[in-house]
Amino acid sequence: MLKISNAKEMVLEIVQHDPLFIVIQHTPLEEQLYSDVYLTHIHDKEHYSISEVANWFEITDAMLRYYIKPFEQYIFDNTTINPITNIRLNLSAILRLRMILLLKDEYRVKGLKQLLGIDEDGQLLKHQITATTLASTDELANKVDVLGNVLQQIMQTGLFDMQTSDKQGIFQISINQDFLAQNMQSLSTESNHQIIEIQKETADLKDENENLQKQILELQEGSVKDIVKKIRERHIENEIVSTLRTEALQQFSTHNKAGFFAKVFRSSQIDMEKEQFVVGYISQHLEERLEKALSAYYET
Repeated sequence: MLKISNAKEMVLEIVQHDPLFIVIQHTPLEEQLYSDVYLTHIHDKEHYSISEVANWFEITDAMLRYYIKPFEQYIFDNTTINPITNIRLNLSAILRLRMILLLKDEYRVKGLKQLLGIDEDGQLLKHQITATTLASTDELANKVDVLGNVLQQIMQTGLFDMQTSDKQGIFQISINQDFLAQNMQSLSTESNHQIIEIQKETADLKDENENLQKQILELQEGSVKDIVKKIRERHIENEIVSTLRTEALQQFSTHNKAGFFAKVFRSSQIDMEKEQFVVGYISQHLEERLEKALSAYYET
């Protein structure tokens, strides 16, 4: 049974050369990996059921199986899993699965497969990121931090606030109430004025994207091509989200024109309908647009 004092040492012995640990290392997620409560009573030589592990991670059995399926060869170290038998996980498998869950919100399944070198058929080919690749200088690490901050600013168009959870060390998104209040007050203005503001915001985002592209080109001259690809994919996705948001707001303004009194007395309702329309529009078109954009990027 592991004790708190030696949990970190035991975890490091297992994951220190793992490609996902290289991504987690030196971030708040690394300490979370060492401090999970289950480490204080787990036996490193025993195997545990899906239900037990799901309970430790506070998720459902179905959700845990969802993240096991695409990464079976990685989690179980290239061992083929018999779907007829009950899946049992040892400490190594649990730690690999835990790192997947810690990174799933940032990289999603597709990004995690790229990090691990898993093809479309679920075969584990090779690790795309190794300790040697990412063992760069402090200067390079600072550049990556700067780029991450720029990406965060691009996503913050004003509608959302991004904060770090003290408990889990991950980003959480909440609605910016001040932003909503300011926009409800401006509902009495002409729709053309709203379009002008949207176009200005879009132009500012394009300027930030141009600066981001310049920094990406600088990184491409070095030895971090994998990192640049990830940053470029995020940049493409942010650009598409910005475009879809602009399209949605323009369509809402065109098809949902209201009179002066309607805007005054229904300002809160109109604002909520607008945000629901924007979210629905982005959800409807994002996957298709992103797939086309990424395909075009990798084909050039």
